Amino acid sequence: VAAAAGVGKGTVFRRFGDRTGLLMALLDHSEKKLQAAFLNGPPPLGPGAPPAERLRAFGRAALRRTVEDLELQLAAEPDAGRRFTVPPYRVRHHHVALLLRQAVPDADCDVLAHTLLAQLDPALVHHLMHQCGMPPQRLEDAWADLVDRITGTPA
Repeated sequence: VAAAAGVGKGTVFRRFGDRTGLLMALLDHSEKKLQAAFLNGPPPLGPGAPPAERLRAFGRAALRRTVEDLELQLAAEPDAGRRFTVPPYRVRHHHVALLLRQAVPDADCDVLAHTLLAQLDPALVHHLMHQCGMPPQRLEDAWADLVDRITGTPA
């Protein structure tokens, strides 16, 4: 990357901190597009649809993004100490927990949000698709099924 940009490695690492930071920056555009869609876009992904419907749409959109950028997302995976504190994860967790609070206010929505987001983990998606032979549509359907079971509101 440094050579292609015509700068030294030190310049790249001063800007991005480490390899993970550089890779996360490469993913930033598609992450911002996803965030804009679920924060301000049209329903069902954006505001205006019931919370369970928005959760279903969020999972489908996030899974599609993961599948599109899978190798890059695997390479950009932060270490265990930072995995759940990087801004993209925190935004997603806040969004999913908020929708869960609206759909099932008596549940432990913070823990359930982590549980749902685990299904979107790039390493798991890679395993399910490449080691288990599951097509992306099956993963999307499983996400919707899990949302339906948690919220008690089938599609």
